[in-house]
Amino acid sequence: MSVSTSELPEERASSAATGLRSDSLGTADIAFFVVSAAAPLTVMAGVAPLAILLGGIGAPVGYLLAGLTLAVFAVGFTTMSRHVTSGGAFYAFITRGLGRPVGIGAALLALIGYNGMEIGVYGLLATTTRDTLHSLFGTDVPWLPVSLAGLLLIGYGGYRSIDFGAKVLGVLLVAETGILVLLAGGVLLKGGAHGLSLASLAPAHVFVPGTAAVLAFAFAAFTGFESTVIYRREARDPERTVPRATYAAVAFLGLFYAFVVWIAVQSFGDDQVVRAAGKDPAGLFFTAITTYVGGWAADLMHVFIVTSVIASLLAFHNAINRYALALAEEGVLPRALGRIHPRHRSPYVAGVAQTALGAVVVLAFWAAHADPYQQLLLWVNTPGMIGLLLLQLLAAIAVPCYFRRVPHTEGRLRTVVAPVVAAVLLATAIVLVAGHIDLFTGASPTVNVLLVVVAPVVFALGLPLAWWLRRARPEVYAGFATEPAEAPAPAE
Repeated sequence: MSVSTSELPEERASSAATGLRSDSLGTADIAFFVVSAAAPLTVMAGVAPLAILLGGIGAPVGYLLAGLTLAVFAVGFTTMSRHVTSGGAFYAFITRGLGRPVGIGAALLALIGYNGMEIGVYGLLATTTRDTLHSLFGTDVPWLPVSLAGLLLIGYGGYRSIDFGAKVLGVLLVAETGILVLLAGGVLLKGGAHGLSLASLAPAHVFVPGTAAVLAFAFAAFTGFESTVIYRREARDPERTVPRATYAAVAFLGLFYAFVVWIAVQSFGDDQVVRAAGKDPAGLFFTAITTYVGGWAADLMHVFIVTSVIASLLAFHNAINRYALALAEEGVLPRALGRIHPRHRSPYVAGVAQTALGAVVVLAFWAAHADPYQQLLLWVNTPGMIGLLLLQLLAAIAVPCYFRRVPHTEGRLRTVVAPVVAAVLLATAIVLVAGHIDLFTGASPTVNVLLVVVAPVVFALGLPLAWWLRRARPEVYAGFATEPAEAPAPAE
């Protein structure tokens, strides 16, 4: 069902007054959403061993470099968030800087990116739950019921109020980071395998052939950090809360990732960790925590990996719902997706639609006898990851273009220097990820090419869509990604 263009400005104005629950989220709440989306425990236990295997003991520095790059990106990104307050976040920034056709392509890219990042993870939920049940109880369960149960659970979480979701994510995040802190404490107290070493920071160990692969993994580990701006309408004092949450998330993830990977190196020793990672990458962290803390802690880690995945799913689900809400208010998506629950003040119809889409994809992979990890997770997640990296690049380019055209009092460091540097670094990151895509997917060259081109093709489809909107629905096109006060007057 299409949106009546004559109703669009009125709906957009009323949404701010009676729509989403405003003044609900503080800095910590928004940071919980962002850090939970990154799933720190899952990234560390599931991916960091591969980074060590490929990059050696210098792998921790790769995560620091990725964090520094995204911190530079955040400078221009958060500066622009003070000037562009539309609920469309990424696509609104890109539209205001690079024009409506590019912005509409970015809107499609955001939908495929966030949906890909969430829906694929239902395959990971199935495999981690299955592995946990087998490890703890020796029980084998089919993966489909686990994924479907996860869809219902996450759908309910998105249906409830945003502050309910923030509280749930806060608890789950404390659990997953706490188990890693417990591992770190054990390693530090016992002095590691052969005494603590800072050799990981030495240039000779950082600048090695495998560093490019480590950087690719590291940038992927931050996926979703930029979603802070999506919650602007629900934040308390958003001009301060959103930037603080963004910087806090980037700083925490960069430092925490680097520290935990260094701890993993120390737990086996500089001269043994690469061999251990090659022998059993999936079990590296479980072996370490069993050795330094105890078998009970390894059992807890299994459980908390499952809750880590659940937290990531809920965080992405909430982000997707708010993008769908914004696009429904724009008139690009059906009007029904813009409905907000009268009590919970959540975009519940968008949540139901996203849950239904997830169920269709999960059932399709199950019907095709696909593997929940090798196909559902990796084949759906990878285009989503590339899509979000492309959005970051476009947003970085949009910042100086926007500030060049509007009067402002921001300094050139924030509006030109940092965004340009970030654009160069993000373009490099995309090249690294695309060049090492086989490390993420383990698929054939043909499949890898298809997975890489999905995001650019979706973005390109936005250009003819923009052309059609301009001709068939000119008021929707004219009001796309404008600030609420700037929306065009209703047609007479």
